[in-house]
Amino acid sequence: MAVPELETSVFLIPSEIVKNQEDRLVVLNEVAKSVIDAQRGKHVTRVFTYRGRPVSRIYNSGWKSARVRAAERYARDQEEAVSWGFANLRVHDLKHTFGRRLRAVGIPLETRKVLLGHRNGDITSHYSAPEIEELLDAANRVFAVQSRKSHAMTLLKRKTA
Repeated sequence: MAVPELETSVFLIPSEIVKNQEDRLVVLNEVAKSVIDAQRGKHVTRVFTYRGRPVSRIYNSGWKSARVRAAERYARDQEEAVSWGFANLRVHDLKHTFGRRLRAVGIPLETRKVLLGHRNGDITSHYSAPEIEELLDAANRVFAVQSRKSHAMTLLKRKTA
Protein backbone atom coordinates (compact mmCIF):
# COMPACT_ATOMS: atom_id res chain seq x y z
CA MET A 1 0.00 0.00 0.00
CA ALA A 2 1.49 3.32 -1.08
CA VAL A 3 2.04 6.14 1.42
CA PRO A 4 2.71 8.98 -1.04
CA GLU A 5 3.17 11.74 1.53
CA LEU A 6 6.16 9.81 2.91
CA GLU A 7 7.31 8.60 -0.52
CA THR A 8 7.22 5.00 0.65
CA SER A 9 4.98 1.99 0.91
CA VAL A 10 3.96 -0.44 3.63
CA PHE A 11 2.40 -3.88 3.66
CA LEU A 12 -0.69 -4.82 5.60
CA ILE A 13 -0.71 -8.57 6.14
CA PRO A 14 -4.25 -9.83 6.80
CA SER A 15 -5.03 -11.32 10.20
CA GLU A 16 -5.97 -14.70 8.67
CA ILE A 17 -2.30 -15.47 7.97
CA VAL A 18 -0.71 -13.84 11.03
CA LYS A 19 0.07 -15.92 14.11
CA ASN A 20 -1.57 -13.58 16.63
CA GLN A 21 -4.67 -13.16 14.39
CA GLU A 22 -4.21 -9.37 14.10
CA ASP A 23 -3.52 -7.45 10.90
CA ARG A 24 0.22 -6.84 10.71
CA LEU A 25 1.66 -3.58 9.45
CA VAL A 26 5.08 -4.08 7.86
CA VAL A 27 7.10 -0.89 7.43
CA LEU A 28 9.94 -0.93 4.94
CA ASN A 29 13.19 0.83 5.76
CA GLU A 30 15.27 2.20 2.87
CA VAL A 31 17.08 -1.09 2.25
CA ALA A 32 13.92 -3.22 2.33
CA LYS A 33 12.13 -0.73 0.08
CA SER A 34 14.93 -0.95 -2.50
CA VAL A 35 14.68 -4.76 -2.51
CA ILE A 36 10.89 -4.66 -2.90
CA ASP A 37 11.05 -1.99 -5.60
CA ALA A 38 13.46 -4.18 -7.59
CA GLN A 39 10.86 -7.00 -7.50
CA ARG A 40 7.83 -4.91 -8.45
CA GLY A 41 6.13 -5.88 -11.69
CA LYS A 42 7.53 -9.42 -11.87
CA HIS A 43 4.15 -10.83 -10.83
CA VAL A 44 0.62 -9.45 -10.82
CA THR A 45 -0.20 -10.08 -7.14
CA ARG A 46 3.00 -11.27 -5.43
CA VAL A 47 6.23 -9.48 -4.60
CA PHE A 48 8.67 -12.39 -4.76
CA THR A 49 8.86 -15.00 -7.49
CA TYR A 50 11.09 -17.88 -8.44
CA ARG A 51 11.29 -18.73 -12.12
CA GLY A 52 8.14 -16.70 -12.73
CA ARG A 53 6.05 -18.44 -10.06
CA PRO A 54 5.07 -16.69 -6.83
CA VAL A 55 6.92 -17.63 -3.66
CA SER A 56 4.30 -18.51 -1.06
CA ARG A 57 6.52 -19.55 1.86
CA ILE A 58 9.72 -18.09 3.28
CA TYR A 59 11.08 -21.22 4.93
CA ASN A 60 11.49 -23.38 1.84
CA SER A 61 14.21 -25.29 0.00
CA GLY A 62 15.54 -22.01 -1.45
CA TRP A 63 16.04 -20.59 2.05
CA LYS A 64 17.70 -23.79 3.26
CA SER A 65 20.04 -23.93 0.25
CA ALA A 66 20.97 -20.25 0.64
CA ARG A 67 21.68 -20.84 4.34
CA VAL A 68 24.09 -23.67 3.48
CA ARG A 69 25.83 -21.56 0.82
CA ALA A 70 26.13 -18.60 3.19
CA ALA A 71 27.67 -20.77 5.92
CA GLU A 72 30.14 -22.28 3.45
CA ARG A 73 31.11 -18.86 2.10
CA TYR A 74 31.51 -17.41 5.59
CA ALA A 75 33.77 -20.31 6.62
CA ARG A 76 35.84 -19.89 3.45
CA ASP A 77 36.10 -16.07 3.64
CA GLN A 78 36.75 -15.91 7.39
CA GLU A 79 38.85 -19.07 7.48
CA GLU A 80 36.96 -20.31 10.51
CA ALA A 81 34.03 -22.56 11.24
CA VAL A 82 30.62 -20.97 11.47
CA SER A 83 28.64 -21.07 14.67
CA TRP A 84 25.71 -23.47 14.90
CA GLY A 85 23.32 -20.51 15.09
CA PHE A 86 24.56 -19.04 11.82
CA ALA A 87 24.54 -22.37 10.00
CA ASN A 88 20.97 -23.02 11.20
CA LEU A 89 19.57 -19.49 10.92
CA ARG A 90 15.78 -19.34 10.88
CA VAL A 91 13.66 -16.53 9.49
CA HIS A 92 12.36 -15.86 13.01
CA ASP A 93 15.94 -15.29 14.24
CA LEU A 94 16.06 -12.22 11.99
CA LYS A 95 13.07 -10.82 13.87
CA HIS A 96 14.99 -11.17 17.13
CA THR A 97 17.99 -9.41 15.59
CA PHE A 98 15.77 -6.57 14.39
CA GLY A 99 14.23 -6.25 17.86
CA ARG A 100 17.65 -6.10 19.55
CA ARG A 101 18.86 -3.51 17.07
CA LEU A 102 15.73 -1.38 17.54
CA ARG A 103 16.35 -1.37 21.28
CA ALA A 104 20.05 -0.59 20.81
CA VAL A 105 19.23 2.58 18.87
CA GLY A 106 16.75 3.72 21.53
CA ILE A 107 13.41 2.99 19.87
CA PRO A 108 10.62 3.13 22.48
CA LEU A 109 8.92 -0.11 23.54
CA GLU A 110 5.57 0.91 22.05
CA THR A 111 7.14 1.45 18.62
CA ARG A 112 9.15 -1.77 18.85
CA LYS A 113 5.93 -3.70 19.62
CA VAL A 114 4.28 -2.44 16.45
CA LEU A 115 7.35 -2.98 14.25
CA LEU A 116 7.78 -6.53 15.57
CA GLY A 117 4.07 -7.34 15.29
CA HIS A 118 3.60 -8.07 18.98
CA ARG A 119 0.13 -8.01 20.43
CA ASN A 120 -0.42 -4.68 22.11
CA GLY A 121 -2.22 -5.40 25.36
CA ASP A 122 -2.12 -2.20 27.38
CA ILE A 123 -4.77 0.46 26.90
CA THR A 124 -2.28 3.35 26.91
CA SER A 125 -0.53 1.90 23.88
CA HIS A 126 -3.88 1.29 22.20
CA TYR A 127 -4.72 5.00 22.33
CA SER A 128 -1.25 6.24 21.45
CA ALA A 129 -0.10 3.92 18.69
CA PRO A 130 2.91 5.20 16.75
CA GLU A 131 2.30 6.93 13.44
CA ILE A 132 3.58 5.31 10.24
CA GLU A 133 6.18 8.09 9.87
CA GLU A 134 7.55 7.29 13.34
CA LEU A 135 7.68 3.58 12.49
CA LEU A 136 9.49 4.29 9.22
CA ASP A 137 12.01 6.51 11.00
CA ALA A 138 12.62 3.80 13.62
CA ALA A 139 13.20 1.10 10.98
CA ASN A 140 15.61 3.39 9.11
CA ARG A 141 17.53 4.27 12.27
CA VAL A 142 18.56 0.62 12.62
CA PHE A 143 20.08 0.71 9.12
CA ALA A 144 21.75 4.08 9.69
CA VAL A 145 23.47 2.94 12.88
CA GLN A 146 24.48 -0.44 11.43
CA SER A 147 25.97 1.16 8.33
CA ARG A 148 28.16 3.41 10.48
CA LYS A 149 29.51 0.51 12.53
CA SER A 150 32.32 -1.65 11.26
CA HIS A 151 31.79 -4.33 13.90
CA ALA A 152 28.91 -6.58 14.85
CA MET A 153 26.73 -5.80 17.84
CA THR A 154 27.72 -7.69 20.97
CA LEU A 155 25.15 -9.74 22.79
CA LEU A 156 26.03 -10.59 26.38
CA LYS A 157 25.02 -14.03 27.60
CA ARG A 158 25.06 -15.31 31.14
CA LYS A 159 27.49 -18.18 31.54
CA THR A 160 25.84 -21.29 32.94
CA ALA A 161 27.64 -23.91 34.96
